[in-house]
Formats: sequence, structure tokens, C-alpha cells
Amino acid sequence: MKRNIVIATVTAALLVGGGTATALAVTGDEDGGQVKQSSVRVSDDDRDDRDDNTEDAAEAKAAKVTAADAITAALKSVPGTAVSADLDDEGSSLVWDVDVLSSGGTWHSVDVDPGTGKVLGSHTERDDDADDAADTAEARAALKGTSVTAAEAAKAGAAKGTVTSVDLDDDGRNPAWEVDTTSANGAEKEWKVGLNSTEVTADRSSDDDGSDD
Repeated sequence: MKRNIVIATVTAALLVGGGTATALAVTGDEDGGQVKQSSVRVSDDDRDDRDDNTEDAAEAKAAKVTAADAITAALKSVPGTAVSADLDDEGSSLVWDVDVLSSGGTWHSVDVDPGTGKVLGSHTERDDDADDAADTAEARAALKGTSVTAAEAAKAGAAKGTVTSVDLDDDGRNPAWEVDTTSANGAEKEWKVGLNSTEVTADRSSDDDGSDD
């Protein structure tokens, strides 16, 4: 369900303007202001010396703000329903990218600083074509009558490791929250959390699900 509005916006700005990955610092928010830069920086030199697992573990550790807290911060800034939250590597910075669906059908992508919990800025995207409208309808249908929020799913998943992503899976017959975790050694696991229960189970549809311990 992840729409990656901010990533697409930044990428387009880079391609047109020939800028660098520091574009986060100058990308406008929905009010026409500037998006502040994240306090959590990622060194390119450090990346070169690390394997993927080590890098993932380092990034997860660098995020002092949990996924649940990032979602809470985003919803204080933009009212609506949180549909996903991802710890994203935006060039040389880390941000929590939280997708919020408003009651009017507008999608908001809110950047939250993983070091301070402050909202850095947001972008909006309205459903302008049939595919977008269908995505919104599917999300609303999946969330209708549910009792477990994205933040609650993230809290439940935190018992399995450091949560780096929570996302609404509304494609199958049994909609659920998909939660990704990273362990201290960088090993990644995928979990399912029900929309009406905080029980956490291994995501058996993933290629590397493994056990739930």
C-alpha cells in the first residue's frame, strides 16, 4: 500500500534540477514552506565499509523514535488515518515517512525526524485517476470496522525486534498490518498483525520469514 509520495517528489526534483540527495532540505511542504532536514545523518563512508545487515542494524539503532511514536507525531500534524510508516534512507538522512489518509480522500506523506520526533514537513497527493481512487477505496474498505491502528500494530511488532516499517496489506482476503523488524545483527523479519487483534504471527508469504522467536 506504500505510496512513497515524498520519494517520488524528491526523485523528480533531482532528475529535473540535477541536484544531490540533500534535496530533502529544500523540498517544499504542503504549506509552501521548507522541509527541515533530519537530525539523523548517514555517512556514505560508513556505508561503503558495511554489509547490508550491518547497515540495516545501524540505521535501526540510529532511529531513537519508534515507528509508533512517529505515527503519533504525524497524526498530530495531519489528522486522518495512518496507513503506513517506513524508516527511509533519504540520501544522507534518515526519516520516518508516514502515509496518512484524510477523511476527504487526500493522501499526506509526513516526514518525521527519527532522532527528535519532530515533523519535518509533509506533501499531499489527491486521487486524480481511477487507479489512485481504487487504492483509496481498497484502503478504506480494509480499515472499516477495524480496532487495531498502525501505531498499535507497530507497538505489537516491537516485541519481535526494532520495527522499521508498518504497512496496510489490503490485497488479499484477509487484510492485515505488515510489520518489518530488524534485529541487533541486522537480520530482517516480516510479521503480520491483524486488524482486530494485536497478535503477531510470522508472515509466511515472505521469502525469508523464518521462525517467530
